[in-house]
Amino acid sequence: MKSRPLVNFFQIASLLMALVTVALLAAITTMHFAIHGAEVQVPDLKGMTAPDARSETAGLGLSLDVDNRYYSGDVATGHILSQSPEPGTVVRREWKVRVAESLGPQKVDVPDIVGKEERVAALSLRRSGLELGTTARLAYAGAAEGTVLAQDPPAHAQGIARPSINLLVAAPNGDAPDGYVMPDLVGSLVVNAQAQLTRVGIKSTTSFVDVAVPPVASGDAPPRLPVKPSAVLAQTPMAGSRVDQDTVVKLMVAK
Repeated sequence: MKSRPLVNFFQIASLLMALVTVALLAAITTMHFAIHGAEVQVPDLKGMTAPDARSETAGLGLSLDVDNRYYSGDVATGHILSQSPEPGTVVRREWKVRVAESLGPQKVDVPDIVGKEERVAALSLRRSGLELGTTARLAYAGAAEGTVLAQDPPAHAQGIARPSINLLVAAPNGDAPDGYVMPDLVGSLVVNAQAQLTRVGIKSTTSFVDVAVPPVASGDAPPRLPVKPSAVLAQTPMAGSRVDQDTVVKLMVAK
């Protein structure tokens, strides 16, 4: 007669443990589906129009940000050139997918704005369908304050990547420059390139590489001139980038 309460106790305890186990399993399963249900694969947007890409990402719970536009002779205007993250990447819903949109082939002529007042130059760029990129300032006694001293890309340049023009503008005499527009040093002798950088207090490093001698031309093809020894082959940062005294320019030079 005394063993029945003990049996009932074990039965109730076993039932409670079973219920707890079921509850834990249900919670784990729910959490699993909640986590994995919030994850999606990034679709391949390259080649789509921007509205189609926006619709595609919105249907997956993702957002689309067109953060760059480039000229392209291969991808039609308004279509996606590149994306980040890459297609197939697993991300959480509401993730922002950044894309670059094609502007089609370059059709605008880069105006000559050197010597113009900064505001006039900016207006000229907008009228040409271009954007104002990086603006650096340099004290220069030979020009009035606010005058454009240099531009990159230069006037009438072809094959530019982006619709933006970087400017170097004259600052008041005595003002410390807040930066410079990186010049195009490729093709210059390394000593001249280093001197140009040193004049504005920018340091540089050099690495020398062997350059193959081009073959002698045959038929009607014009001969290819060999690269001059000590000529700059490549530079980092690229021409048009904003640099200052903390920047170390890397030059690749022909032996």
